[in-house]
Amino acid sequence: MNQQLLIQIYQVVILIFLVIIHEVSHGLMAYYLGDDTAKRAGRLTLNPLKHLEFFGSFLVPLLFIMMGSPFILGWAKPVPFNPYNLKDPKKDGALIAAAGPASNFAIAILFGVIVRLLMLVPGIASSAFWGTVLMLLSMIIFVSVLLAVFNLIPIPPFDGSRIVFAFLRGEAARFWMQIERYGTLLIIVLLFAGLLNFIYPVVLFLYRLIAGPAAVL
Repeated sequence: MNQQLLIQIYQVVILIFLVIIHEVSHGLMAYYLGDDTAKRAGRLTLNPLKHLEFFGSFLVPLLFIMMGSPFILGWAKPVPFNPYNLKDPKKDGALIAAAGPASNFAIAILFGVIVRLLMLVPGIASSAFWGTVLMLLSMIIFVSVLLAVFNLIPIPPFDGSRIVFAFLRGEAARFWMQIERYGTLLIIVLLFAGLLNFIYPVVLFLYRLIAGPAAVL
């Protein structure tokens, strides 16, 4: 098994872990705000079987691998919530949406701190073993930032669109809700239209900011 394939498998494992944390964070925020829909659906768990779906969790990452992409993306089943259980559906809906990317940024910052502390150890940068460890940790940071930024795109059905929706009124709000029905199709079109090329510089900037001198990707 060549090194590139091993790295891609590692990225898929990281991605699965991160999208599960992402979705559970949505559910926990909804539960905190008074909606127990996700809890009753058994989605407040780290069990992958409760979150993964064939298209977003397996087929899309496989397509990225087949295309030889330097990074891999995917998603899990959205965690359900009932806006009628919330005190302020628009505001609370935005908070629920923001919880997912926030969890990814939190993981990126946590591992960024670990990487920066490791870099303070004399001689670690010249060690083959620790160099590999730093690369693997840096990859967690990169995928975390990529997933967060990807989900913050202010277009339905991304989390960013729900945040924007909190500020919309009248016809604009109704139009936004209609677009969301075509979510999966819209994601596919945007990916093939070069969406990732547009957000990549932002991802790279944030990744380097968090990872610091160990930013080797």
